[in-house]
Amino acid sequence: MLCLREIEVYYGKMKVLDQISFEVGDHEIVTILGSNGAGKTTTLKTICGLLKPKTGNILFKERAVEAEPAHVHAKLGISYVPEGGRIFGKLTIEENLEMGAFVRENPLQMARDIEMIYGMFPILMERRRSLAGTLSGGERQMLSIGRALMSVPDLLLLDEPSLGLAPYIVKEIYEKIREIRMKGVTILLVEQNVKKALEVADRGYVYNIGRIALKGSSSELLNNEQVRGTFLGD
Repeated sequence: MLCLREIEVYYGKMKVLDQISFEVGDHEIVTILGSNGAGKTTTLKTICGLLKPKTGNILFKERAVEAEPAHVHAKLGISYVPEGGRIFGKLTIEENLEMGAFVRENPLQMARDIEMIYGMFPILMERRRSLAGTLSGGERQMLSIGRALMSVPDLLLLDEPSLGLAPYIVKEIYEKIREIRMKGVTILLVEQNVKKALEVADRGYVYNIGRIALKGSSSELLNNEQVRGTFLGD
């Protein structure tokens, strides 16, 4: 599904990603872990076309996309849920969902998918005519995920979906992440909640200052002394 080859990204003269290479297979959930400033969000923004690598290649379904603009990435099947559940606050919930379908052409299928999103997140159905700016943090995250799914992505990029949310909302969000994978969507997940991420992911990569320091299956990383000491407080 996705292959990064020796990606380097700079902010001005500062190198943020240094020789990043990894793969994400069809229908996998892969997580990127690491401390703040390690380059996790930069990786997602580069994959979806918001940032351009200085060197390296990004292959999506065997097509090189590193030079393509973000809207082409979206049309090809890459959808990004940014950190903090960012939504269009002055639009209604339903209008936000419709915005997520801007790359689509079949209005009938779009309407069916909106109903699918409402089935996944019933609270959005109850408030479908409300302005999105009135939603709670958890509801905003649900809407942000639902809006991303409206483009019918093959690859969903999730950036810190549990950030700032109450534990019971985090549990619900992660149940939906599993459900989304069951629908055939591949997921690349950036998360500070290491335990939660490794519970749902197949594999993971641990970043340290813009480079991959560790990689392995979720069980391998959960049992790794360095991961447990740094991220789990053991």
